[in-house]
Amino acid sequence: MKKIHVIAPSGANPEPQSPFAAIEWFKRQGFEVQNTDCVERRYQRFSGKDAERLSELNQIGKLSGEHLVLAMRGGYGLHRLLPDIEWQQIANAIQNGLQVCGHSDFTVFQLGLLAKTGAVSLAGPMLNYDFGPKESQAEIIPDPLMWKHFQAAIQDRQLDCKVEAQQSYLGKSTAGELTGTLWGGNLTILCSLVGTPYFPAQKQIQGGILFLEDVNEHPYRIERNLMQLLDAGILGSQSAVLLGGFSAYRLFDHDQGYDLHMVFEHLRKRLPEVIPLLTDLPFGHQANKVTLPVGASGKLSYNSSGFVLQSKW
Repeated sequence: MKKIHVIAPSGANPEPQSPFAAIEWFKRQGFEVQNTDCVERRYQRFSGKDAERLSELNQIGKLSGEHLVLAMRGGYGLHRLLPDIEWQQIANAIQNGLQVCGHSDFTVFQLGLLAKTGAVSLAGPMLNYDFGPKESQAEIIPDPLMWKHFQAAIQDRQLDCKVEAQQSYLGKSTAGELTGTLWGGNLTILCSLVGTPYFPAQKQIQGGILFLEDVNEHPYRIERNLMQLLDAGILGSQSAVLLGGFSAYRLFDHDQGYDLHMVFEHLRKRLPEVIPLLTDLPFGHQANKVTLPVGASGKLSYNSSGFVLQSKW
């Protein structure tokens, strides 16, 4: 796959240097990069007016299977577009080989696509920050782990992720092996879709392997969202819950020792004991992230020392 088609479906680009540096980096790797004008588009806080962003999104349904569609960045904006996205046309293009990748606000599109069509998309890196520097950086060298897993996803359509980290929240079973549908993404975004037509049906995610991450959210907000998913019966219907990066938050004196680990401990107490709760998945708003197939079947083996997550789609 040597054609990258950039889309900007959410927030406007806040980093003038980042997308252009990323585009040049991809070109040096031998990729043809298309639709690059979108990185300069802006309307209010969005990367263009709603009609512009919707049209761009629906156009990807006409791309060939040689293309990888890569979101520029997250932010906010995709919720506005959901009712008018041509889901089936995009799913047909994916069936013919097209791949679509992003994370953060792009979770909206990924879960909507899964709910409406069952098509697989990629939760992984985006143009800004992952392949281009922030304004404070002179340059960026893409994280080796991220690049390795990204290539495995777009070229071989496979995931083989090994995590070596002590697992303290496994529950009743300290070791096991299971299979299920891989799904998830940004926790806040996922919660915002519960009860809407863009949240996967129970039959699609029953017994699934749910992965979650978030950014700029205090631990109590993380806990509140997890409690919502628990009380809605979503967490309790999974085969496993994988927690990725929860980054860029700040604790306060008022917290008095309450932190992210306290959140995980409380979730472990309420989550059915047969469901393993795993931590340290390299995924989220961080440099070292794997690329995960949303909607594909996955295999998970785990013990107290870590876990292995695999998929082929």
